[in-house]
Amino acid sequence: MTDEEVTLTENGITARYYETEAERVLAFEREGATAAVAQNREGYAMLKVRPEPDGDELERYYGFDMALDHAAELLGAGQHDLPVPEPAEDMGM
Repeated sequence: MTDEEVTLTENGITARYYETEAERVLAFEREGATAAVAQNREGYAMLKVRPEPDGDELERYYGFDMALDHAAELLGAGQHDLPVPEPAEDMGM
């Protein structure tokens, strides 16, 4: 894990990975639409999908692929279009 923010843009989607005191957050933005996947900082809990990084939880998932699919749906994009910065690649259970 890293305390630095990492940003990656691909396919017209910007992904921003960062950590707060309590969570690991992977936030996405595409043409004004946003979505976020969050997990506790220790990295062992289910992933929470939110409409924005500090928004209310919409759903929880064990698997990173399922969480990314939901985030992509919120953005109107395909799951495989979402860029995932290296520090976020191990999110999920």
